[in-house]
Amino acid sequence: ISYSLQHLFPQNGRAVFEIDRNSGEIRLRGQLDFEDVGVYRLQVDASDQGNPPLSGHCKVFVQVLDVND
Repeated sequence: ISYSLQHLFPQNGRAVFEIDRNSGEIRLRGQLDFEDVGVYRLQVDASDQGNPPLSGHCKVFVQVLDVND
């Protein structure tokens, strides 16, 4: 199975998140700041190598909490 991130909101989410294509593990590339963006919406697509290939997707919501407040 191969994983990819699609339809990130906001658009700068591509600079903040990455996904391991083999395991599907989502990691941070950069810092999160509650005052900049409070919620990220990601779509994870998965597809296999079958014939025909099958695919699926799910939505991942990341809520950033402000620990100072």
